[in-house]
Amino acid sequence: MLKFTLTGEFIPLIQLLKATNLVQTGGEAQIVVSEGEVKYNGEVDYRKRLKVRRGDIVEFNGQKIEVI
Repeated sequence: MLKFTLTGEFIPLIQLLKATNLVQTGGEAQIVVSEGEVKYNGEVDYRKRLKVRRGDIVEFNGQKIEVI
């Protein structure tokens, strides 16, 4: 499991996927989210502007990201 340390109140889901190097570009991140390939706290979520906060778990491509 990857751990991502949040410095502000939240990070948009697209930026989180880029910051953890699970996607190369923001465009790629938008595609994988819109195609239902990303889970947010255990459920598929299609919101590109989703605000991820401390304690959330994001799953993509067999990787889990814990936001701390």
